[in-house]
Amino acid sequence: MSHFPIYRPRRLRANENLRRLVRETQLSVDDLIYPMFVVHGVDVASEIPSMPGCYQYSVDRLVRAAKELAALRIPGALLFGIPESKDSIGSEAYADDGIIQRAVRAIKDAVPELLVITDVCLCEYTDHGHCGVIHEGEVLNDPTLELLIKESLSHAHAGADVIAPSDMMDGRVGAIRKALDENGYDQTPIMAYSAKYASAFYGPFREAAESAPQFGDRRAYQMDPPNVEEALREVALDIEEGADILMVKPALSYLDVLSQVKARFQVPVAAYNVSGEYAMIKAAGQNGWIDEKRVALEVLTSIKRAGADIILTYFAKSVVEWLTE
Repeated sequence: MSHFPIYRPRRLRANENLRRLVRETQLSVDDLIYPMFVVHGVDVASEIPSMPGCYQYSVDRLVRAAKELAALRIPGALLFGIPESKDSIGSEAYADDGIIQRAVRAIKDAVPELLVITDVCLCEYTDHGHCGVIHEGEVLNDPTLELLIKESLSHAHAGADVIAPSDMMDGRVGAIRKALDENGYDQTPIMAYSAKYASAFYGPFREAAESAPQFGDRRAYQMDPPNVEEALREVALDIEEGADILMVKPALSYLDVLSQVKARFQVPVAAYNVSGEYAMIKAAGQNGWIDEKRVALEVLTSIKRAGADIILTYFAKSVVEWLTE
């Protein structure tokens, strides 16, 4: 390659139209999934203090929000449910009339074109706040699988388009895939939280989903943040067990993991721009310390550049507005 002064890279940075023409990574509405929280009640739209602009919705208000997503051409929503009551085995997670089951039916009836993805886990529904069955202070893997199967089937029966297990139990993708296939849901994809780290970035989410552990933490089943090779092993296992889409969570502090997953496996990869990442940008923006729009778009572009095909983000609606300004 020729060097300066023959080659001047700045020539192609001189104005916005030139920059647009040679831009290597394009963030698009087609990349986005919007996470939402649903609660019991009527006409509820309660803003989450640590996540400005995000709400806990009752089913009727959730449907209204889903129509807004469809109008913005955002492909889909990821649903998290907050039950009316909790118990040790998270019974409402797999009840036919549970909050998620009602929400899925309502959205698919009102906005059938919107993709509905349901988070499959027990932490929001258990009185202890952990993601599985507890015995003597330990989360039991295999008994938890049976409940996750029931939850997944109840979501599929309600009309969920995609099942997204986030519990990090060993073998759960294979168990759920087998159960879905045997019950007539062989065309329902699984978006597996394959590399979900025990991250400090989940704090605002736990307020939103009312799912903080009542004792201990989740480091015995979520991944240890320093590990990358382990993440690649987890991803490989989920592919073998039948996952259709793989997820890395969180996104921003794990771009290296995301990049390696995409490069090694060449399958659809999702990344979750989590609540703490969102809250930091919102707080700094509201204080005038940063330009919220520019920082958010830069962060989301970095996630896309690292290899994400799908980005789950609380900025989704804002991104659509920013990209069309």
